[in-house]
Amino acid sequence: MGKKNKAEKKGKNGKKKDEFLIDEPHDLAAILVQAARSMRTVLSRNLVESGLYAGQDGVMLALAETDGLTAGGLATRLGVKAPTMTRTIGRMEAQGFLERRPDEDDARLTKVYLTEPGRNRLQTIAEAGQHSEKLATRGLTDKQVRTLMKLLRAVDSNLQAARAAD
Repeated sequence: MGKKNKAEKKGKNGKKKDEFLIDEPHDLAAILVQAARSMRTVLSRNLVESGLYAGQDGVMLALAETDGLTAGGLATRLGVKAPTMTRTIGRMEAQGFLERRPDEDDARLTKVYLTEPGRNRLQTIAEAGQHSEKLATRGLTDKQVRTLMKLLRAVDSNLQAARAAD
């Protein structure tokens, strides 16, 4: 097993080959979408035995950070439409994870709060997330993972800024 010569290290176009390079500019969207779907699928599988469905973990984590949000506030924070959030809240309320209460200062508003059973699921959500992340980053160094996260945040920021400008 000898060293590769320069010709073996380069592709047809004369540039160095790298299995992680994007062949065509339009491939970025497809790769990002597929990676996000795969991550969501693995995370959902890891959460199913705790009684949680896809997307519910995000609602619970948002409420763990700031309990007492409106449905609209949750929808905005999670990037979903208000009717979707209203259905999700209804389902989670029926499961006993959340409760809706009138706002103390403005009776026109209803706010959403985690219940004790909901709070008890937060550790399960954290563990499922950690397990999913380990699978997703297998074979990557810590530095590569930090770089990936930095790049994904930049991509997300660019896309959110473009959406806000519309």
